[in-house]
Amino acid sequence: MHIATANLEIQREPFIRPFAFKGSAFHEKWNLVVRLQTDKGRTAFGVGGLAVLWSDARVFAAHSEVGGNALMVAVLERALALVRDQSFVGPREIFRQVFPEVHAYAQEITRQPDLRQTFTLNALVALDNAAWVLAARESGSETFDAMLSPDERGLLKHRQQHVASVPAIGYASTPAEVHAMVERGAYLLKIKIGQPGDQAAMLAKDCEWLSHLHDMVKDRETSMTQSGRVLYYLDANGRYESVEALLQLLRHAERIGMRERIVVIEEPLVEELAVDVSQVPVCLAADESLHAAEDVTTRAQQGYGAIAVKAAGKTLSLALQMVQAADAAGLQPFVADNACVPILVDWNKNVAGRLPAFPGLKGGIMETNGRENYGAEAWRRMLAEHPCAGARWLEPEGGGFVLQDSFYAQSGGILADPKPYSKLFRV
Repeated sequence: MHIATANLEIQREPFIRPFAFKGSAFHEKWNLVVRLQTDKGRTAFGVGGLAVLWSDARVFAAHSEVGGNALMVAVLERALALVRDQSFVGPREIFRQVFPEVHAYAQEITRQPDLRQTFTLNALVALDNAAWVLAARESGSETFDAMLSPDERGLLKHRQQHVASVPAIGYASTPAEVHAMVERGAYLLKIKIGQPGDQAAMLAKDCEWLSHLHDMVKDRETSMTQSGRVLYYLDANGRYESVEALLQLLRHAERIGMRERIVVIEEPLVEELAVDVSQVPVCLAADESLHAAEDVTTRAQQGYGAIAVKAAGKTLSLALQMVQAADAAGLQPFVADNACVPILVDWNKNVAGRLPAFPGLKGGIMETNGRENYGAEAWRRMLAEHPCAGARWLEPEGGGFVLQDSFYAQSGGILADPKPYSKLFRV
């Protein structure tokens, strides 16, 4: 396909309160929208949400929130300049050709020679999504499955009928909000740990935080987990600087009767701490530290048991490579969110529904925290604007998404124009 034009727009979606993790917080989501058009006039749109704090906290700390987002916009604009008036076989080739040069540019403008590749990957999501849709329209592919290679379809062969909708509980979450989550049926809770302060203060706060949350939900019952109890998924976002500190947290969890319910701890250690973690008695998952498929193999060798796949956070192109690497290394892949708007939730959901069931649960899992971060009113508005507005699988039921045949047949609506984002372009 020959890309004749590549244009960019921005939409800003405020949070109802700061989204707190990694010892800091941000206040709104910048959604970048890319429009690609071929020399034959065929057009496709892609949306990508920015998360500077998640992707490289150093960049977030060195700039205003707007400034950090603006740097990501500049990275995407550079990528668009590289694809404009060029021909490509498909989205995978665009990703392979563009990423090295764009990442070098991102290192330059952020003044971070060791910039985490996740920063650049996050900036490229809108372009990657648009490229996948454009390739599908060029080839006549009408479903997510049809876009994939035979090997990819073999790995994403499952059709989960139920995928846990995992809400994120940040440091600023209130008891009322946590109670509302479990009242709506949530049976796997993602708990942000790694609170502000030095390591001693962080550990003390995290222990107190876990005690408080466990007391609130420990007696809840559910039919969607093997134990019949609400389970926990901890996310440290790389804040722990030693395995011993993590073990201290787990010893506390053991004392309060919580440890056996922790099914996974995501990105527990600072990325630079390349140590064996096989002594940790809980499944550990890598997330931000995964920049390429080779990183999956490295984490498997270090004793990790799972990886978080983020099609809407690091591009679908890389997510597919990650799933292949996880299968080869014997790791459990699952899908995680970063305050995605509904159309991006369904990019993630297309992957989550096709992965194996997660151990301890009766189906797949997918973190999604949009309702909690944007508020119920804004979330209803965004759902009403979804290409498949009104579809049963857009909203969780009993704590999870019920994925009927219609979801898979329509690919969650991701191949339709993502209105109102596609309407932002003036010409």
